[in-house]
Amino acid sequence: MWPWGHLAAGYLLYSAYTRLRTGDSPADVPALVALFGTQLPDLVDKPLAWSLSVLPTGRSLAHSLVVAVPVLAVVWVLTARRDARPLAVALGVGWVSHSLTDALYPLLGLHVDEVTFLAWPLLPLPAYEVDQSFAAHVALISPSPTFLFELLLVVLASVAWHADGHPGLATVRSWSGRVLATAIDH
Repeated sequence: MWPWGHLAAGYLLYSAYTRLRTGDSPADVPALVALFGTQLPDLVDKPLAWSLSVLPTGRSLAHSLVVAVPVLAVVWVLTARRDARPLAVALGVGWVSHSLTDALYPLLGLHVDEVTFLAWPLLPLPAYEVDQSFAAHVALISPSPTFLFELLLVVLASVAWHADGHPGLATVRSWSGRVLATAIDH
């Protein structure tokens, strides 16, 4: 799945979770943490695999639930000390949704052998036909059914975000205003 598809799917899941759990729309900072979580596996794995050759593929370490679950358990414990468990939940929803949505297309095609990254290093990684580079993956963008499905997710997430009152926007505006003010002062 492309970054925008992960962002949209993760936001829809986090918004639904929040509404079911509390009856309210997502709060600003947890919504941003969830959105960060939707990108985290690619922010870790792709550069470490494609640019630095530290990991075997762009879907390995941070895409693995064998890694995500214990890391999220530690985050859960650490956030409990600061009464910030909603942030741990938000990160978990975003992160796990990324890994599971990367497994979506192979599972729909009944290619179970292509989702072994979810249990790496306990299971071997699937072989990928595409070169392990950013350029090779960008070249794959085309108006395919999966691409159009992800655009539909973006539209649905945009509608949900609007209905939720644009959670995170005020925080981002505040942060960017501070950065701009600091840059002008120096």
